[in-house]
Amino acid sequence: MRDYEVVYIFKSSLTTEEIEARLEGYHARILTVDGSEITAVEHWGKRQLAYPIDRIDNGYYVVTQFTASPSVLPDFERVLKLDEDLLRHLVVLSEGELPSPSMYVAGSDDDDARAKGDGDDGDKKVVSVDSDDGDDDDGKDVDAHSDEADDDDGKDVDADSDDRED
Repeated sequence: MRDYEVVYIFKSSLTTEEIEARLEGYHARILTVDGSEITAVEHWGKRQLAYPIDRIDNGYYVVTQFTASPSVLPDFERVLKLDEDLLRHLVVLSEGELPSPSMYVAGSDDDDARAKGDGDDGDKKVVSVDSDDGDDDDGKDVDAHSDEADDDDGKDVDADSDDRED
């Protein structure tokens, strides 16, 4: 058995009762193996996302710690990926206490230490990340720079440059 932590980000349009029902379903998948247990559940509530996901700017955050066998994770994550109301999730190995949302307030001393590289990053290891960003990007990059005004040697061509005095 190992200690894990999962962060869920739900669509903010869901009610608390709907979120609780979904969490019960997810946690039932974890508890299928003897000895598995949910050790903590903390609702962080509605928060602004760092970037829009499927044109959604806010999400409802829930952090859960649990103890389970690694064999439970594939089925657990399959269920998470199928839920369209779950915007993102992250499962990590946990070796510390449950973080609180106040730890991530912008401008805190902890953030400054983390930016300098002094933070304690050794207590969690990423197990998996849901990276489906929901956009319909076909993988082609569009270059905003146009070469239409450039001549062969890469310099800009100006039609009036011959008439000017330097």
